[in-house]
Amino acid sequence: MTISQTRGPAGWTVSGLLAEIADIGRDDDGSYSRFSLSPEDRSLRQWFISRAEELGLEVSIDPDANIWAWWGPEGPGAVLTGSHLDSVPGGGAYDGPLGVASSLAAVARLRARGFRPSRPVAVVMFTDEEGAGFGMPCLGSRLAAGVLPADRALELRARDGAPLAEAWQDAGMDAGMDAGELGPVEWLTTARCFVELHVEQGRGLADLDAPVAIASAVRPHGRWRLEFTGQGNHAGTTLMADRHDPVVPLAATVLAARRAATETSEESGAVATVGRVEVVPGGTNVIASAARMWLDCRAESADVVHAVVAQVEAEARAAAHQEGCGFELVQESWTPRTAFDPELKATMAHVLGDVPELSTGAGHDAAVIAGIMPTGMLFVRNPTGASHTPDEYASPADCEAGATALATILEELAR
Repeated sequence: MTISQTRGPAGWTVSGLLAEIADIGRDDDGSYSRFSLSPEDRSLRQWFISRAEELGLEVSIDPDANIWAWWGPEGPGAVLTGSHLDSVPGGGAYDGPLGVASSLAAVARLRARGFRPSRPVAVVMFTDEEGAGFGMPCLGSRLAAGVLPADRALELRARDGAPLAEAWQDAGMDAGMDAGELGPVEWLTTARCFVELHVEQGRGLADLDAPVAIASAVRPHGRWRLEFTGQGNHAGTTLMADRHDPVVPLAATVLAARRAATETSEESGAVATVGRVEVVPGGTNVIASAARMWLDCRAESADVVHAVVAQVEAEARAAAHQEGCGFELVQESWTPRTAFDPELKATMAHVLGDVPELSTGAGHDAAVIAGIMPTGMLFVRNPTGASHTPDEYASPADCEAGATALATILEELAR
């Protein structure tokens, strides 16, 4: 039975929508692994399409695999909202899905009370925001905005090694597979604005005792791949003095990353994380021939980020040289500091009243879209302060407060 059959569009709740997808991609420990265009993600995409169509929205899929649900004709001056449904490995239930569910609920409320927008309104589900599918965060929005060249995107590979084009085709995506079809999306530059709602990935609102905040900026951040190459050999017969083990400089570099970020001033907000490593060939009784790690670094300023990464690189090279190993560092992605549009922020503050402003160290599709149109964000309180973990949370009351705030903003922008 559909939600409209049970309670009608006016009764669509964010918690109810999230409950409908709660079992998709859920791991045994309560976390979520919803990688882009995996079977789980495809189920979520179909759920989004069915719910959008139930609202009477026209659904289209752009060549970059982003799904758009239109209230009114697709065209210039559109007011855009939405988020993503994919997750990091072992992620939470709210990062991404809260924004999608809130956007659907906001449109449902506006339609139920008879609001007629004078501008087109579209709800978007962006593809692979987390980058867990192909190693490129905000893949769909980067392509659509023209930030990521198509030929660079076609070089990306899934975790199992499958090229992007092959993985998308296996997922039933038959558009955008040659470089001439992949983004940018032409009409996107003619849109009026984009507003993304997201669960807060920190404790700012919990400490302020407020359910909703307006985002002021996204701090600069990037990802780097560090590769160490050594000499594979037998774990039991190779003397310690004869080894060229790439895991040794990798381990030293993990500690160097923590040290480099910690040694910066507290005001810099610098953080450095190694959350993924690969050891080749990966045998317990085999000295590795290669080892890779991925470094995520963020701070209040780009200069601080680059200084931290430079220190990590220097220590990694020294550690690799000492072990007789090769070393290479490759930047995989970079997002500059993004201050959200001041006029749009002022409009949001005017219609919402006395709400706080917060910056964030988390990356979002909104930070990408801000490069081509006025963009804003709303954060919903997360009392645990945790994210990318099953501890991530937003109360049903705060979820509804977020959807109400979003509906108020969309009504103002589309009137």
